[in-house]
Amino acid sequence: MNGKDPKSIGEIPLSRIRNFCIIAHIDHGKSTLADRLLEKTGTVEIRRMKEQLLDAMDLERERGITIKAKAVSLHHWHNSELYELNLIDTPGHVDFQYEVSRSLTCCEGALLLVDAFQGVEAQTVANAYSAMDHDLKIIPVINKIDLNHARVDEVTTEMEQVLGIDPDDIVKCSGKAGIGIDELITAIIERIPAPSGDPAGSLQAMVFDSHYDDYRGAITYVRLMSGEVKRGDKVRFYRAGVNYEVLELGQFVPERKPVDKLRAGEVGYLICNIKSLKDVRIGDTVVHANHTTVEALEGYQPPKRMVYCGLYPSDGQDFSELRDALEKLSINDPSFEFAPETSEALGFGFRCGFLGLLHMEIIQQRLENECDIDLVQTAPNVTYEIVKRGGEVLEIHRPQEVPDSGEIEEFRQPIVRVNFVLPTEFIGVVMKLCQDRRGILRGNEYLSGTRALVSYDLPLAEVIYDLHDKLKSATRGYGTMDYEIIGYENADLVRMDILVNGKRVDALSIICDRRDSDRRGRAVVKKLKEEIDRHMFEVAVQAAIGARVIARETVPAMRKNVTAKCYGGDITRKRKLWAKQREGKKRMKSIGSVDIPQKAFMAVLDTGADNK
Repeated sequence: MNGKDPKSIGEIPLSRIRNFCIIAHIDHGKSTLADRLLEKTGTVEIRRMKEQLLDAMDLERERGITIKAKAVSLHHWHNSELYELNLIDTPGHVDFQYEVSRSLTCCEGALLLVDAFQGVEAQTVANAYSAMDHDLKIIPVINKIDLNHARVDEVTTEMEQVLGIDPDDIVKCSGKAGIGIDELITAIIERIPAPSGDPAGSLQAMVFDSHYDDYRGAITYVRLMSGEVKRGDKVRFYRAGVNYEVLELGQFVPERKPVDKLRAGEVGYLICNIKSLKDVRIGDTVVHANHTTVEALEGYQPPKRMVYCGLYPSDGQDFSELRDALEKLSINDPSFEFAPETSEALGFGFRCGFLGLLHMEIIQQRLENECDIDLVQTAPNVTYEIVKRGGEVLEIHRPQEVPDSGEIEEFRQPIVRVNFVLPTEFIGVVMKLCQDRRGILRGNEYLSGTRALVSYDLPLAEVIYDLHDKLKSATRGYGTMDYEIIGYENADLVRMDILVNGKRVDALSIICDRRDSDRRGRAVVKKLKEEIDRHMFEVAVQAAIGARVIARETVPAMRKNVTAKCYGGDITRKRKLWAKQREGKKRMKSIGSVDIPQKAFMAVLDTGADNK
């Protein structure tokens, strides 16, 4: 920043504020590029710099991915004038698309980042269209140009053909080597428009994120659309309908830095001594408490949870701890929801809704790492719709809610449009992969001589579990995918129950296609036979649809050699001992309970694909 303190210059006018985000496919270098911008603008001193500085969560650093969107204010001198650049770093994985959409609402521009070797990927296309829907100024950027195997010219052609981008607009840089960062900052300043909004108008601030601090309460991230807010102001959270006093406000640089006031166009945080997590809603509007006529901003579409699973404490005593931990997580992550439920097999727990399987895995890991809670998790399933004979429509989040088949008029499953971007030599393999999962081909387009975009409509249940892993295996890691929900369709679905020792285990029930049920049933009971420990009596494991048993395996009993002390002699003595043992086992079976380990609950995910 040329050694000048921005505070000594006075207030930065609205015309010199730029709000932008970085959007890209996963692992295309967003966080590394954000590091270089922090370094180049002098926001963070070189000695305090570390890789992926904005990825503060332990889990993000451990996995090398961005999970939560982050905001940071940069100050930069350009043509002897000081500019404020507000950057929002966003995740790249398809499960966190909701985080990206929230960030886009708070910006006027977006850096669309593409890897110089991997080129345009499925999530790149989805993010570009999302930014266009929000009317953002897009700055196309090719990153990692310093790689020996970079394909800059080919990637430029792909961006032009797929996204309609003018090659002259593309900024070429390397986040790791620091090449082209000055040109990128100049492009941000010159191409992205200044925010609209009247600093002298009534306060309207959009709540785009929040997190909970044990000492300060809820810290609310806001983007001011108009007006200004100062310390000591009384503000009202519009939809929640509650008033608070602003105790502290400031910006992220990248740690919290208090300021006297925030004005229209700026991004920052508010601390209002909010103790109840329910009072902060993502998408809410903050207004002055005495301005009753100010309208609320449009906010966000509520996120659509598509994957549900049960989370239970492994020790029943931790139920209240688990509830507190889930409440704390839900304020940081509004796309996650939970409701209490009970299971005969597992006791008291919660039914939790997630955006996808990675999202579910992240939440479970955060609960175990941050809150030190040992969990038992049931197999995930998607949301279905059932039309009963009377016309009533039910939303089904777990298999136990499925009514008897005689009451069902239509059983609908969620369908997604999946876009695959892959090398052309793997098109046949991926088409077979989709057809095995009852996919319908919707399009096939060549991006270049070596890469293609293939679109399929697939049932969501066939996508969420292992399609991504199978795609990576089939394409040697080069294929990528992105999906969006397009609606529900009627299908021939059934509820398959698992009976252990003659008793239905509600937490092991699954919903599957009738044509797959025999194969799934055989695969599940075979897997359960391996997972359930041997008991003193034999345990029957059965898969059933309604009253019809479709598969069975038996876990053999542990046997004691009761005839070991009989040396020779009459066989009748041995027969009496064996008969007595059988009688004991029979009595034990009628009163004994079967211990089912945690791994068994995930065994129902085994689709039996290997047994086809």
